[in-house]
Amino acid sequence: MAKIHLLGTARIGKKRELKFALERYWRDESSAQQLQQTASTIREENRALASSLDFVQVGDFSLYDHVLDTSLLLGNLPKRTISESDTELNNYFRAARGRANHDHACTHASEMTKWFDTNYHYIVPEFDDNTEFSLNPSALLKQINEASATGGHVKPVLLGPVTYLYLGKHTGNKDKLKLLDKLLPIYAELFELFARRNIEWVQIDEPALVLELAPEWQLAYRYAYQVLKTSPVKLLLTTYFDNLADNLNLVSELPVEGLHIDVSKCFEEATYLAKKQHANQVLSLGVIDGRNVWCNDLSQTLDKLEPIAAIKAHNLWLAPSCSLLHVPVDLALEQNLNQEIRQWLAFGIQKISELNTLSRALKHGRSSVQKVLDERTAIIKQRQLSEISNNTQIKDKLTELSKESLNRPTAHKKRNAVQQQHFNLPLYPTTTIGSFPQTNQVREKRSAFKKGQLSEQDYLEQIQAEIKQTIDYQIEVGLDVLVHGEAERNDMVEYFGELLDGITTSTFGWVQSYGSRCVKPPIIYGDVFRSQPLTVSWANYAQSLTQKLVKGMLTGPVTILNWSFVRDDQPLELTCKQIAIAIREEVLELEANNINIIQIDEAALREGLPLKQTQWNNYLGWAIDSFKACVNTVKDTTQIHTHMCYSEFDDIIDAIARMDADVITIENSRSDNALLETFKKFAYPNQIGPGVYDIHSPNTPTVDSITSLIKSAADLVDTTQLWVNPDCGLKTRQWHEVKPALANMVEAAKQLRTLHAQQKVA
Repeated sequence: MAKIHLLGTARIGKKRELKFALERYWRDESSAQQLQQTASTIREENRALASSLDFVQVGDFSLYDHVLDTSLLLGNLPKRTISESDTELNNYFRAARGRANHDHACTHASEMTKWFDTNYHYIVPEFDDNTEFSLNPSALLKQINEASATGGHVKPVLLGPVTYLYLGKHTGNKDKLKLLDKLLPIYAELFELFARRNIEWVQIDEPALVLELAPEWQLAYRYAYQVLKTSPVKLLLTTYFDNLADNLNLVSELPVEGLHIDVSKCFEEATYLAKKQHANQVLSLGVIDGRNVWCNDLSQTLDKLEPIAAIKAHNLWLAPSCSLLHVPVDLALEQNLNQEIRQWLAFGIQKISELNTLSRALKHGRSSVQKVLDERTAIIKQRQLSEISNNTQIKDKLTELSKESLNRPTAHKKRNAVQQQHFNLPLYPTTTIGSFPQTNQVREKRSAFKKGQLSEQDYLEQIQAEIKQTIDYQIEVGLDVLVHGEAERNDMVEYFGELLDGITTSTFGWVQSYGSRCVKPPIIYGDVFRSQPLTVSWANYAQSLTQKLVKGMLTGPVTILNWSFVRDDQPLELTCKQIAIAIREEVLELEANNINIIQIDEAALREGLPLKQTQWNNYLGWAIDSFKACVNTVKDTTQIHTHMCYSEFDDIIDAIARMDADVITIENSRSDNALLETFKKFAYPNQIGPGVYDIHSPNTPTVDSITSLIKSAADLVDTTQLWVNPDCGLKTRQWHEVKPALANMVEAAKQLRTLHAQQKVA
């Protein structure tokens, strides 16, 4: 009874070994063989961590992104990224980042966007009217051979054909479903290969089934799995991140041998499926939350599981709700966490232990694990009553906030006129998104300070030296609005998590964001409030170095919420508004210190959208209100900027307009102004900074490429609305990459101003 398995594991290694191996390879400091050896070692360690489970999953590991891996598997890398004289590995990296390493040609990288409602980014598959597929299984078969050599039941993990098409971008007739008949034979061919290797079960991920699907996509699922039902292997159709809702009946009728659903928030669909499935069909339940770090209430989970186990018996499987890609690897590494908070948490390895406990309880009775259950129940109760989680003063402030008008008293058109006169900026004003390169030297200083190896005064002086260097460079290159560069910040969210009360941070709690980019989400464990200034001293110092305008740089409440592990014992809206009050206090102090341009990044606004569109209005209501609460009392002469990256805006443009930011900066370079079309159709009234070059690629943009992008942007929105900036922060780039890129950006803006003046005279 109750087999246990994983849908996927973290890829980066306990201490980000993959990140460092990738970056060494990209810098030509190591070979492809050395990179692959690191990857093999991480896979071996992951298998060891999951040795107590009933299956060994393969195919969940990736050198960059699992959706890009699927494109490689299906022979669907973009043609522009493929060089016949180069290796498959380098072709793969060109699709991901525009360049493999320093020795090979540059190209336009594929688009990157958020994986459902997570902070993980995937590489968007590309299709056109001539797309063909061909099976390329060598990388996956290598992983199968590795796992088979260690014994155990191997379970390959694949992204399903319908979700793969759903997530892709079609540049031709736009009807992606016409490709399904080309795609299904490739999956059938792959299943034959699996069968010849004595593989019994294949996990086929179809997370698009938790979305509100149009009828043609629902029909595509019925058709695809009817075609694949003769497969010689058993298919475990896997969904996650939400319930099935209107797709529940559809999924229950698909001819597959097993289903996995996410029940971490709600068990109702599990009961329905347990009763409806035929006797031999497997029901896998995602009972452990794979998206958050709070320990499971094991007794409560067993209360819900036991009736289902009585129906399904040995055909009940247990798993986390989704891949453990989205949580840190091991809580045991965390020696500096507050011990009271630490006992409330479960990272990846601890979630595997929770699965084992639930499985033993179902197989041998609760008495076999009673001590563990009692200890966990006591921890859950202690957390509910903990004094460090509750602050009555912030609850009083929330009551006051609900009585306020959240609109700025002056309309943007009038504010804009005041700000134009106040700032006297040129046409096409240039700026950056905020961060500048974080060199090893900067990281070493920050680490030494945190470890007590560098005094506070020495740290202050060294970070000020970094800020001065950044300001001096921006003046030299000719940027119009400067930033202090954020040398003091490890991450745009983690930094605030270290300073705000009610939030804690980890030491090794890394999760992958994309490729080699990893983040450490803060842990929001209690009521959030601001007991000290967050950024004021750094902004003041930077402004003291120049007569030019320096932006204050903050992260917005919605992004702090969405990029943290959030407490699960109160509504997200309340937590978000607590953060908003803290950010508002910082905004007002910056304004009082004559920082008159303040950027409040809401990069994660869209990814917080519920996966069901019918639930969007509620989320957008309190999310936009939280942003507005940060700025509703500032003066007309204070210009508020916000930044959003790698998002689609078509269906939320009215909500973005309601934010009423004076300037919004967006990713634009990879999408080639496609996002601006939305702003044009909506007649967006405020100012816009469409990113003019891709900072996630090491390629240096030319003056001509930037000029061309700005000109095409000016065809979509009025030139007086346009700002010129990169599409994201520069933290992950090197100075030798940033300097020529920004110089070209400034030169492009100057040339366009000259052209505009000449056209005006003519």
